[in-house]
Amino acid sequence: MTSTPHLRQPDPSHVRQEWGTVADNALRLERDVAEQLVTALNSEISGLYILFNQVRKHYWLVEGAESGPIGDFLEAAADRLTEMTDDIAIRITALGGVPACGPMGIRQHAPMFIEEAHHYDIRSSLERDLDGYATLAVQWREHIALADQFGDVATSELLRRHLKTLEADAHVLDRYLADETLVLRDATG
Repeated sequence: MTSTPHLRQPDPSHVRQEWGTVADNALRLERDVAEQLVTALNSEISGLYILFNQVRKHYWLVEGAESGPIGDFLEAAADRLTEMTDDIAIRITALGGVPACGPMGIRQHAPMFIEEAHHYDIRSSLERDLDGYATLAVQWREHIALADQFGDVATSELLRRHLKTLEADAHVLDRYLADETLVLRDATG
């Protein structure tokens, strides 16, 4: 039995720009600056992609007394993560890059690990979500500083705007994880 390659490879004549390259951009940022920003933003995209899939999985599997409000929050949070991903991918394109996509591109730039496919209790699931938000927030602050250093105000503002959303969602998760909410592990074991 022969194995089928995971990736489809259309005719090379259709390739407009190879993955991992940065072309000249209409923003008139120097190519070396654009390359560094594209690498940073592809890390953002990869983290958002992983966090989106994790949050969405937790939404599908949420159960228990607080499943309604937690499910509503997780569904809305996943939508916000999608919006951030789109905005950053569009910025990568404007900078002359190709946004990370697919498992190989995501793994190459990911600032976090993909959660195993098991069904976990909601408390530990939300703890991992909070950790993912915190990981992204720390990285985004570094990349805001990088964009500021290069004088790329638009990238800096984009990241700052979405950082506020990441931090607000992290705050909600932190409130759900407070000692007086959800079921504590000690109470069930």
